[in-house]
Parts: sequence; structure tokens; C-alpha cells
Amino acid sequence: MNFKKELADLIFPNITKTIQDLENQYKERNLKEGARVTRFAPSPTGFLHTGSLFTSMIACKTAHDSNGIFYTRLEDTDTKREVEGSDKLLLKQLHEFNINPDEGYLGDSEKGNYGPYVQSKRKEIYEIVIKDMIANGLAYPCFMSESDLAELREKQTANKEITGVYGKYAIYRDLDPETAIKYIKEGKPFVIRFKSHGNHENKIKCHDEIRGDLELTENDQDIVIYKSDGLPTYHFAHVCDDHFMHTTIVTRGEEWLPSLPIHLDLFKALGFKAPKYAHLPVIMKMDNGTRRKLSKRKDMEASVDYFLQSGYEPHALLVYLMTIANSNYEDYIVKTKDYNIDNFKLSFKKMSLDGALFDNDKLNFYSKEILGKMDKNEISKKAYEWAKIYSKELQEFIEKDYDKFVEIMNIEREKKNPRKDYAKYSDIYPIISFFDNKVYDKSIKETSFDLNPRISKDIIKNFLIDYSKSNYALESDENCWFNNVKEVASKYNFCTDNKIYKQDPTIWNGNINDACEILRLAFVLRKVTPNLFSIMKILGNEECTRRINLFIATI
Repeated sequence: MNFKKELADLIFPNITKTIQDLENQYKERNLKEGARVTRFAPSPTGFLHTGSLFTSMIACKTAHDSNGIFYTRLEDTDTKREVEGSDKLLLKQLHEFNINPDEGYLGDSEKGNYGPYVQSKRKEIYEIVIKDMIANGLAYPCFMSESDLAELREKQTANKEITGVYGKYAIYRDLDPETAIKYIKEGKPFVIRFKSHGNHENKIKCHDEIRGDLELTENDQDIVIYKSDGLPTYHFAHVCDDHFMHTTIVTRGEEWLPSLPIHLDLFKALGFKAPKYAHLPVIMKMDNGTRRKLSKRKDMEASVDYFLQSGYEPHALLVYLMTIANSNYEDYIVKTKDYNIDNFKLSFKKMSLDGALFDNDKLNFYSKEILGKMDKNEISKKAYEWAKIYSKELQEFIEKDYDKFVEIMNIEREKKNPRKDYAKYSDIYPIISFFDNKVYDKSIKETSFDLNPRISKDIIKNFLIDYSKSNYALESDENCWFNNVKEVASKYNFCTDNKIYKQDPTIWNGNINDACEILRLAFVLRKVTPNLFSIMKILGNEECTRRINLFIATI
């Protein structure tokens, strides 16, 4: 009698399908030669980590660069750590970064022919494979208790041995099936373990798409593949899923590299062709002079929520992450001025082997460049969408007069080299809030003005009074407006020709720049502002005069 088959039937009495049935159901994908199939397979255990965004970006780009398929799969077998609703949040955040799967788990639905794309719904698939493994001697029930395992670990640690269930410590791997059947019928708890035939004293040769040819310690651990709660472990489930979903390359963090021998061992034992692997560099941070991995517990930057709430344009973060992914991407941007990631060809050969330090300054640089390239309508729309979720004060400011907001956003935007004041949408309101009359009126009472000590307050006041009577020339072009400023300024001994001024500054109250600084202080309460003519046009004649009068009364 075939006791292995009887054992398999006892554990999985309702499983009648075979691995061949699965092969017939999940046929090879009909894709062009060279097309890559990649996946993002998060666990619903919390927020989208910046490292996971990096990994999913690489996976998506790798697939689409080769006219392949990028899909999402939910790995929800760790029920103890699951956070309700985090699966949908993860996918929503991916969408905000324009990383959209071609198929897979989409939150409220699934798309594609290789599902289910949620591991907890693939239970039958795993049980079909495990039943076959038991029947063919590739897996076995293990009856070791938690206390047995703890005692074994303590003994191995004391003897300075590798911990785990392997070799002589895998005490149930050669248990005869008849006895195993007896134990199960008696109700003895068990898990299913993979029967490895490796030896940790041996090395295996394998290839990583980023790191090249590797020699790693061969797996000999009889890992658990099916838990007592009836769910598979990550190691086993990912092997089955990547095989039947026909993943061609797995992109994941380098922290998974030590698990590679286990996965290759499983693929080999099952007779499945293993996908290629690319173990990505982790994103690092300096902490008291030492490099460490971004931490979910310690670092705000570890969560993409931080960037979304802060108001970073999602595309800007992807551009920055691409500079981490490929060392030549920065040169590409310099040469082409093209920030469209889709036009850049990603190469694993150009990927760093060392973890890249997260550089906020560089992120801000690229973010300013990208926001600076937007036209007035695009940045206004995106800022408004962000404000509706994250900034009530900016939302209210925009909703008072949307057209006015668009014109504010257009200040010095249509120039050949537009201003780049904003690194993120949250920068906008603090910079433009002076346009709000209530904010101006409150601020002028609280502001201590750093007036030029060389210019008396009487001259400042008289200059402003006279200028307020000039009608400002705001209906004309900027040259006419500036000539008007110079005309009034010259009456108060401000030199309107900087070459002449430099010859002997002492005979003047100041130059035209000093006169404009007074106007900036009066209208904006700051010495450094965007284009003054544009500001005054948006404020209008009446408000400009009101602010001059308030400023004169205040100083």
C-alpha cells in the first residue's frame, strides 16, 4: 500500500486536482520574446514604505520597458500583522504615483487570467501542490511543538550551531507515513515542512541581475510551508504564485538575498523554472555619522504618506528615486531636460550595489524643477487638489478667487527660466499668503521692519505718498511701469542708473533697487519677492494705495 499517498489524502481529503491541472489552467503567457512579467506583492500590514514604492517603480518600469506585464498580488497570509484597510490604501497610493498594474489585485476587484491575486484566496492551489509534495516525499508533517522548537534553538545556540530544523534536527522528516497517519488521527498538532536535500557546507552558484554571478550557502533548512492554521508560509506561497502567474523577474530589496537559496531549492524540488532575481539596493539614511536603512519607526521619509502630506509632486519623488536606481539618469536629465521617466531606459547594470543615501536637498531640487516646468493651469489644478485634502487655508484662499490664484501661480512662470520658488505644494501658501488682505493686515502689526538705515523714514514716507499719487501705470507694460517708478524715485535722490551710482554712492539716498525694496516692504512686507510689477497688477491700484497708507502709518 502507498502510505505516502494515504497520508496526503488524510491531510487533504477534498483535494482532487493535480499540479498538471494547474499547469493546464494557468498556461504560459502569450507575450513577445523578451517581454518581462513583474509584480508588486505587498502585505497588508501598514503604510506604503518608500522602499516599497522604489521596488514597485522598478518592477513597473522593467515590465513596461519590455512591453511586458506588471501585476499586483496581495500577500495576506500573515493574519496576525494584518492592518484592516491597508491593502486598499497601498494601491491608492501607488495610483497617486501613477504606478498602475496591468492586471492583478486592484483593491475592490481583480483583473487578469492568473488569479485569484490574493494569497488567502489561493488556498486550494497551495494545497494541491503540497498534497503532491507529500505523496512524492518532498514534504512531511512535523509534530514538533513550540516548546520543542524553543528547546532546540537554545541547544543549537549553546553549541554555536546554525539554528533551525535541518539534518539530524529534523526529527520527523524520516518518520514512516504509517506513524504519521496514526499521530494525525490521534489529533496531534502538526505543520508541513519541505524536505530539503541540501547541505549548508556546500555552495550554490546563481545569478542576480544586479549583482552578477553569486556563490551562496546551499539551503538545508526544512522550512515550514504550511502552517497549523491552514495557510502557507511566504516562502512557499511566493514560489507557487510566481510559477503559476509566470513571473519572469522578481525585483525585491537586498534584504531578501539570504532567502534566495531557499526559494531556488523549492523551485528545483518542484521542477518549476525559477524566475530571474534582481535584489535592489536599500535606501539608507545617515544617523549620527553612520548609515542605516530607512526605518518605519524612526524616519518620516520611510512612509510615502510623508511626501504626499508634505505636498511633494508624486512625479518628482519618482524622478528622484530613478536617480537612485540608475546612476546615469541624472546625466540623461541634464542632456535632454526630459523628466518623463517613460522615455528613459532603465538598466540593471547601471544600478548601484550599495544602498543610496536619501537626500532631501536633491529631492527638493528636482521637485522645484518639475513644478517650475508646469504651466499655470497645471500647477493651479494640482495645488488645489492637494489643498482639498491636506491644507484648509490654501483651499479657502484658492476658492475665494480661483482665477486670481491662477494668475499668482503664473508670476514669472512664462519666462525662459521661470522662477522656482516651490519645492512642494505646502510651500505655496506661506509664500503667497500676503495676497490675502486679512493676512497682510495681521502681519503688518506683527512685523518688525529692517529698514535701510541710510534712508530716513521721512524720505521713505514721502516717496511712498508721491508714488501712490502716480497711478502706478499698471495698465501699461512692465517697462512703462518701471519708468514710472524711476521717475518718482529720482525726485527723492534715488539714482536710476547703477553705473553712475557706483561711482559715488554717498551722494545719493540710494539706487533704484533701494527704492524698489521700499515698495516690496510696503506691498509684501518682505525685501525679497517675485516680480513686483506682477504682484502690483494682481493687487490692483486700490489695494496698493491701501497698503502704502497702512505701511506709512506703521513705520
